[in-house]
Amino acid sequence: MTAVRQHQIRTLALMAVFTAILFVQQLALSFLPNIQFTTLLIVLYTKLLGFKKTTLIITVHVIAINLFSPLGPVIPVYLPAMWLGWMIIPFFLTCVFKHIDRAFHLALFGLVHGFVYGWIFAPFAAFVIGVPLWTYLLMDLPFEIIMATSNFITIYWLYDLMKKALHRQLERLYMTQ
Repeated sequence: MTAVRQHQIRTLALMAVFTAILFVQQLALSFLPNIQFTTLLIVLYTKLLGFKKTTLIITVHVIAINLFSPLGPVIPVYLPAMWLGWMIIPFFLTCVFKHIDRAFHLALFGLVHGFVYGWIFAPFAAFVIGVPLWTYLLMDLPFEIIMATSNFITIYWLYDLMKKALHRQLERLYMTQ
């Protein structure tokens, strides 16, 4: 097997493992409303793997979480909102904020993302449950605050540690070729 082929296989396996981690942690924490490591992990994946690979991980994750969730499948109308909500992270971190790599600044980004994610979902959810958009936004505000706070804390406390550990593992994975 050629070195290029081995690299491709390792990269694909790595992406599958990262997708599985994203999926499992979201299911494991699903009993806590809007508390998750998803934003932290997508930030990490974007910084370590780049836009294209993170996009593929997000796409597979959104499909998997909707097909295999023990809480039942998400309403198909929500799929575009969920995908767009998570895709904001790699888009902004590779285009607008590509030079930001400090945990505090990324934590602030995660804090804002907690609200933006909710706002992306709002029109879809308001339509599905049949309430005015402003009513839905007010009802969702406590959950947005929880997600924003969770994002800030997890990124601020864990980003540097996890990035260092994952970077070291990636170096070992690709040096053994």
